[in-house]
Amino acid sequence: MRRELPPTAGLPLRFRDLLPGGASFAKRMASWLGVEQVQLECSGTAAMVVALTAMHRLQPDRHEVIVPAWTCPLVAWAIHRAGLKPRLCDLTPNHFDMDATQLAALCGNDTLAIVPTHLAGRVADVQLAVDLAHGCGAYVLEDAAQALGAQQSGHTVGLLGDAGFFSLAVGKGLTLYEGGVLIARDAVLRDAFVRSREEVIRPSWRMGLQRALELIGYTAVYRPSLLALAYGDPLRKALAEGDPVAAVGDDFGPDIPLHPLGRWRQAVGVRALARLPAFIDTTRQQAVRRIARLRELPGITVFGDAENTQGVWPFLLLTLPTEAKRDAALQTLWTAGLGVSRLFIHALPDYGYLRDVVPDTDLPHARDFAARSLTITNSPWLRDDEFDRITQALMRALTH
Repeated sequence: MRRELPPTAGLPLRFRDLLPGGASFAKRMASWLGVEQVQLECSGTAAMVVALTAMHRLQPDRHEVIVPAWTCPLVAWAIHRAGLKPRLCDLTPNHFDMDATQLAALCGNDTLAIVPTHLAGRVADVQLAVDLAHGCGAYVLEDAAQALGAQQSGHTVGLLGDAGFFSLAVGKGLTLYEGGVLIARDAVLRDAFVRSREEVIRPSWRMGLQRALELIGYTAVYRPSLLALAYGDPLRKALAEGDPVAAVGDDFGPDIPLHPLGRWRQAVGVRALARLPAFIDTTRQQAVRRIARLRELPGITVFGDAENTQGVWPFLLLTLPTEAKRDAALQTLWTAGLGVSRLFIHALPDYGYLRDVVPDTDLPHARDFAARSLTITNSPWLRDDEFDRITQALMRALTH
């Protein structure tokens, strides 16, 4: 039987998770995160739209949102949907954090928010954004879409800034196929988010039905024996056609679904959430062992936890010394069914469909990071012998 591994470590669902009824998902999520309350949305992108819309209502004279230049293209679309303008900050060399000098230069009287981004479950430098944003009267909205369960100084990410959001999309650990969780430490912002939700979110029975069917499909297909049909074969077809953007699922349009998160899917989340802490511990232990192996390879940077942080591990993010060596590794690994992939294909200005949304500026470090990075799944389904195949392929790419 052909095995296909997912590019990220998603929490498998059980068919009994699909039973109706159950406790309040919002209360269970708030308790697990250690916050007073959470606001549930239909996706992480929808949560970002709701949050930015609320912030703009509170500060209507500000229109710019600063984001890292290498991040999910949906971030740009969310800013655009909220009627705001993205400002792109280049990265720190060979890192996903925003460059401190450029970030300071971008902040001004028109800055509504800075969005530090916790990529790959790693905790970003939020304090820098807080110092600069609050110095110019702006908010900090933490993009923790890939970091549900990550902590900084013993508290959930999303609270060092003014607000934060998580994604419950496929591959983000806990999934409801799509879903979003929005938190804020300030009661004024929480109230503003509720009012924004009433303005932005509209019922849609069609989207509710579609997401319910997709969640049932995920429950049935998310396993190594069936993932080739849903993931691997479309990936290989897109790569054969020379379309890496479609291969990683970066082909987004401006139409962002904005509808309520259905009660049945919330009930599924309650049951799955009970297994999430153990799943996070298992994947963390596996990641620590495998990162040590990868760091033995010459010239590879593997991103781990910074001081006073404890991230989550949906996948391992690493960079190779050159684009040519990265491409040589992917030539062997990307289509091998081993869960090796890329995170975001381009820096934001280099997506053709974003040319009218984001400014095309000089972003050497973001483009360099896009050109040299790859990801390795941290799914518990990745066996040690399969991980050995990955490390051997990386070594061949590095030495030839």
